[in-house]
Amino acid sequence: MMDKTFDPGAVEGRVAALWRRTQAFRAGRPDRAGGKPFSLVIPPPNVTGSLHMGHALNATLQDALARYRRMRGDDVLWQPGTDHAGIATQMVVERRLAADGEPGRRVLGRAKFLERVWEWKAESGGVIVEQLKRLGASCDWSRERFTMDEGLSKAVVKVFVELHRAGLIYRDKRLVNWDPRLLTAISDLEVAQIETQGHLWRFKYPVGDAEGRETGAFVTVATTRPETMLGDAAVAVNPDDARYLHLHGARVRLPLVGRLIPIVADAYSDPEKGTGAVKITPAHDFNDFEVGRRHGLPLINVFDAEARLQLHGNEAFLRDASPEEETLRLDGSFREAARERIVEMMEARGLLEGVDAHPHMVPHGDRSGVAVEPWLTDQWYVDARTLAKPALEAVREGRTAFHPRNWEKTYFDWLENIEPWCVSRQLWWGHQIPAWRAPDGKFFVAMDEAQAQTQADAHYGAPTPLKRDEDVLDTWFSSALWPFSTLGWPDKTPELERYYPTSVLVTGFDIIFFWVARMMMMGLHFTGEVPFRDVYLHALVRDAKGAKMSKSKGNVIDPIELVDEYGADCLRFALAAMAAQGRDVKLSKERVEGYRNFATKIWNAARFSEINGCALVPGFDPRGVKETLNAWILGEAARAASEVEEALEAYRFNDAAGAAYRFVWNVFCDWHLELAKPLLQGEDGPAKDETRATTAFVFDQILKILHPFMPFLTEELWAQKAPPGAPRAAPLALSAWPDLKGLEAPQAEAEIGWLVELISEIRSVRSEMNAPAGAQMPLVLVAPSPEVEARARRFDETLRRLARLSGVSFAAEAPPESAQALVRGELAALPLAGVIDFAAEKARLAKEIGKSETEAKKLAAKLANADFVARAPEEVVEENRERLAEARARAEKLAGALARLG
Repeated sequence: MMDKTFDPGAVEGRVAALWRRTQAFRAGRPDRAGGKPFSLVIPPPNVTGSLHMGHALNATLQDALARYRRMRGDDVLWQPGTDHAGIATQMVVERRLAADGEPGRRVLGRAKFLERVWEWKAESGGVIVEQLKRLGASCDWSRERFTMDEGLSKAVVKVFVELHRAGLIYRDKRLVNWDPRLLTAISDLEVAQIETQGHLWRFKYPVGDAEGRETGAFVTVATTRPETMLGDAAVAVNPDDARYLHLHGARVRLPLVGRLIPIVADAYSDPEKGTGAVKITPAHDFNDFEVGRRHGLPLINVFDAEARLQLHGNEAFLRDASPEEETLRLDGSFREAARERIVEMMEARGLLEGVDAHPHMVPHGDRSGVAVEPWLTDQWYVDARTLAKPALEAVREGRTAFHPRNWEKTYFDWLENIEPWCVSRQLWWGHQIPAWRAPDGKFFVAMDEAQAQTQADAHYGAPTPLKRDEDVLDTWFSSALWPFSTLGWPDKTPELERYYPTSVLVTGFDIIFFWVARMMMMGLHFTGEVPFRDVYLHALVRDAKGAKMSKSKGNVIDPIELVDEYGADCLRFALAAMAAQGRDVKLSKERVEGYRNFATKIWNAARFSEINGCALVPGFDPRGVKETLNAWILGEAARAASEVEEALEAYRFNDAAGAAYRFVWNVFCDWHLELAKPLLQGEDGPAKDETRATTAFVFDQILKILHPFMPFLTEELWAQKAPPGAPRAAPLALSAWPDLKGLEAPQAEAEIGWLVELISEIRSVRSEMNAPAGAQMPLVLVAPSPEVEARARRFDETLRRLARLSGVSFAAEAPPESAQALVRGELAALPLAGVIDFAAEKARLAKEIGKSETEAKKLAAKLANADFVARAPEEVVEENRERLAEARARAEKLAGALARLG
């Protein structure tokens, strides 16, 4: 006998053990040798990470695909693994050393520090893997990879060496996002734009004549960063700005420094902003760097790695300059102190025209929390523009398709305007760059030190000492190889042959640039194939009001807490049911709790079936049923399986979950089991036996249809609902997807479908008209067809019981004061005289319609206000859109109710 309630805590561990014992998720199983390969790679989570709701959504969608494809007979490889997460891991270990009172990494030295990182990884890394298993992720865990394991490291070195040999990796001096606390370049993804209440200072720069003598005129520039002015190389004005036409080609003398710098005409200067003249500091601003390139301006870097002014011995700064002694005393000042002092110095010289409060976005390192410095350094770069061309063509030609399609435009825009990719990081944890430097600064790139030494000796004609570059590669460099390096590339492995290209990539839209595009570039360059045929991009998981989850807002929902409270299945189903293409998921505990009710409904349906003797019958042929009700539910099961299948094939996860939910709850539980009660609880005989067998068979199909979304519950019930005395040969995870084609039963659907819709309409009318719950009413079918009249007589007892009717009659016209409903083209009327006050009900409905329409008009006007839409937080705008849709739907429903009253 089944337990009275479903206990996820008791079931999940037992089911997970079953999957491990049967190696249910292993790719290349002998029983799948004839199946077509279906592969996908997990976006490797950081080894330092723990499961957040974005991970939970991503894993749920991938798992639904993997389980569905396994049930279709495919040979599924869902490749798991974790990313070494250079900065994050290094920070974790450094904090741990500090907490334990141990020496820092620079005291330990590189070798000892890396030993400690590997120790940490073995002890504490990979927590997220165990959390993914708790969620039910059906990866082939026997193949788990790590971006710094031996095989992947081999792939990384080979890629770097080959790209360098082809001229696609090179060293260059350019601006990077520099974190002055972590002392490394960081990627755009690791930069957070934070609104800061700053200031805009207006400085006067003296205009000089041809010989550089001051003319008494000034050009006023505005800046939020006075500390960078010491590195100014020009002032830019718009070529069409009439105010400055006479100054084209002139020069100004840079205050405090004495350097003569040109006034250049460049469209970067916006005449509508500030004074229309902007200072150009090519070594400390990304936009200024491009202006400097266009005009051949010098790169004057005035900061060191810790964002302190570096003036003494700085050739670039001192060239053509005559700095004041007070300026030189700023050497070694941190940028904040230098800013304050420079403003004071400019004011003392009468060169500060004014200052305004100026809120603006300031880039910060997302891990260090300090303002990022655009800083000029020598780094290794990938020629991304060349690699991007085949990646663009592959999507344009349809070899890789994006879902939803609108993300293709984002992909194209980025790749068409791509900049060189800085791949070096000044860290110790990561793939150390395979480049060795000779004393004269020349680098030799090779697979190992011995090959580099051979190259150097040949180049110099004598043994030459070499030192390896201390930098490591950007974490995204190794991640870009993930689809093929995890399969054994550069070796020609059987796995690479069978599972590459992968079938689909499921990931968030926010890493199209950083990961998806780079995998496309690397995959095409090194394998000649796209890395995946489909890319499904899901949106963000937000809170119930549509706000982005963040610790500072206190609205973060921990998925593991939800799993502990409600079970993994309920969280998974909630995420899948809300994962509409292109729309953010608005999650709340209440939504997850709602799907716990769904799990309870399924469990209770299983218990009801058991109590009523519904058991699988060996050899049962669903195509041979005689009872109309049984033919109908089999046809509905076939339709549901087809709808779920079609939706999953198209990556419409919410439609798939919705179709499964509607069939299980609304059709099977609410209608079939209710309509089957008289047969199941009636006299023994062929009809009862057939209904029992049909109910058990359909419930088995339900478990299969739901399995991609609710694997623990369904696997548990699959075992419990095995045929008597015949345990299942394989877990549900390895069973076949429902094959219900040919079970469509249009005649049965016409009969039972009509009955269901009629009862539903009667219930709606009763609810809309505020009819007393216990009141029994007559039903009048108006001029029914002979077929409908016969049905009504046949189902008279069922209609009375389920619709709370006092009787069913037939008439040529609808009785006066009746509510009317059209059911499949036939008119049904409920006489309400004496049950409700017709006039009062009409007045109530009209009033409610007016209120809803008024609310809808106000909300529509608000949303039509472009200023409101532009200024209000995104979640507030979205909330108003939802309220508008609800108000309109409510008005429409009330209007329908009023129309029923004639």
